[in-house]
Amino acid sequence: MYIERKKTRAISIGSVKVGGGASVSVQSMTKTETQDIAATVAQIRELTKAGCRIVRVAVPDEPASRALSAIKKQIDIPLIADIHFDYRLALTALEQGVDGLRINPGNIGGAERIKPIVKLAKALGVPIRVGVNSGSLEKDILAKYGQPTAPALVESALRNLRLLEGLGFYDIKLSLKASQVTTTIDAYRLISEQVDYPLHLGVTEAGTRFSGAVKSAVGIGILLAEGIGDTIRVSLTSQPLDEVIAGYAILKSLGLYEGGVEVISCPTCGRCQLDVINLAQAVERSLTHIKASLQVAVMGCAVNGPGEARLADVGIAGGKGEALLFRQGEVVGKVKAGQLLKVVIAEVEQLANERT
Repeated sequence: MYIERKKTRAISIGSVKVGGGASVSVQSMTKTETQDIAATVAQIRELTKAGCRIVRVAVPDEPASRALSAIKKQIDIPLIADIHFDYRLALTALEQGVDGLRINPGNIGGAERIKPIVKLAKALGVPIRVGVNSGSLEKDILAKYGQPTAPALVESALRNLRLLEGLGFYDIKLSLKASQVTTTIDAYRLISEQVDYPLHLGVTEAGTRFSGAVKSAVGIGILLAEGIGDTIRVSLTSQPLDEVIAGYAILKSLGLYEGGVEVISCPTCGRCQLDVINLAQAVERSLTHIKASLQVAVMGCAVNGPGEARLADVGIAGGKGEALLFRQGEVVGKVKAGQLLKVVIAEVEQLANERT
């Protein structure tokens, strides 16, 4: 499947290019209290190991804003400050050396509060994301449309885009997120026809790990398949690592990312004699650091198990309390159930090292 992506302007968020034909980047947001520097850095490092390219942190108050410099010094990916309500926090974040800002036009204030942010961001070369959200539209726009429709989201985005442009600022990316998938899709389609700024895709407040991933895959996936979108964040009521895993799964399903481990696993049935469900999930989460393109099969019985395991780079085909271990089509051993996770991880890491 070939996807012809819409050409957008290129911006740089730290070392990561967004738009202009650059690969679609996966990002996430920490769920720690930002002023807890140690916990925030630890979470960002876990995300980085899993392939997260850009990370965002909430900046709700002065202590959080003052922690940004210390956080940035200890991480290896670009840091974005998420600002609401108080424009002074954006100024502090910029002074602390963040790589990007996200502001919500519905609650940051009018032009007089935007001007000093734009002036400093321009001087420092820091991009701004105009993040429109269905839950915080401007009151007059909400009154006009009656509810957060796609045209309402677009009107808000264009209003604030023109405000930044009027101040001579063009280092911008846009997001127009709703919790309804169809509204999100329609909003991004409409804005994509009217501007060439890079677009940050996401379904806001998508939901729990399972339902949120499904909604995000549908919304983000449809837009990416149409060539719309330059960076993505899967918003889940779950650990941020799950957001990164889901993000890459979406990209892989569309052929927009070829690296990393793809786990093939059986749905299980009455024939299964291994705990495939927990094992497959543990394998997936344990191999997020692998960048080589590898296929791992976790199969639970003799029907399709040996065939799928043989076709994968590394695979197991389960029996009662044990499984055959396959490596590139050959049986290389028989492993007890309690050792399977450790053995599969070791085999994949060894194979990945050989390939790189």
